[in-house]
Amino acid sequence: LFVDSQIVKWNVEAAIKSYKGDKAAKPVVDRLDVHYQPGHGFTSMGETKESDGRYFISDNKFSKDRFLPVGPLHAETAQLIDISGDKMKLVADHSVYSEPHDSIIARRDIIKTRQVYNLDEFPNAVMDPKDSGVFRNGKKVTVKLISQAPAFSMREFKVKKGDEITLILTNHDKVEDLTHGFGIPKYDIQFIVNPQETKSVTFVADKPGVYWCYCTNFCHALH
Repeated sequence: LFVDSQIVKWNVEAAIKSYKGDKAAKPVVDRLDVHYQPGHGFTSMGETKESDGRYFISDNKFSKDRFLPVGPLHAETAQLIDISGDKMKLVADHSVYSEPHDSIIARRDIIKTRQVYNLDEFPNAVMDPKDSGVFRNGKKVTVKLISQAPAFSMREFKVKKGDEITLILTNHDKVEDLTHGFGIPKYDIQFIVNPQETKSVTFVADKPGVYWCYCTNFCHALH
């Protein structure tokens, strides 16, 4: 109920009886207040044929006063509700981006996360530190780098103003969660590379000068 800021659990059979005039029927099983004004709701596995009716998530709007703002956007709220029994129970309450519109609740056992990638899956992977370097083809320059805590495979590289740079970075660490970042200030470049993963970025070096390239994710005591 958007205006009442509530989630309501109904008995459909009782609602049909009430609609037909049975005044003894009680279609409303339970009510639960949420903060505030639920705009979108989703059940656990509800977008699959394995919908289980165990949980409901309420994506709420106009809840901007519940959390401190940490930037130009004010966080809003999603609330997870146990709907498996006659009485609903609020089990989790967390901030979300403004205007939450779509959520999916999936069972944990079907989520197959990857903490460590496979170098062989990346055709551009820099397989050995000896393969690092600056490779020029006219105005197009490829910079190949390896990251392995706590350093990159090259301390510096030089290019010319106007060059189109394709920077390829391969993370050679094999420890779960040992992610490296790569940032270049004033070029709006910042990306992360997970263990055994390769990523690249292409940009034009149109501003002469010296620029720090640095790992943005803490990786080691000497990071």
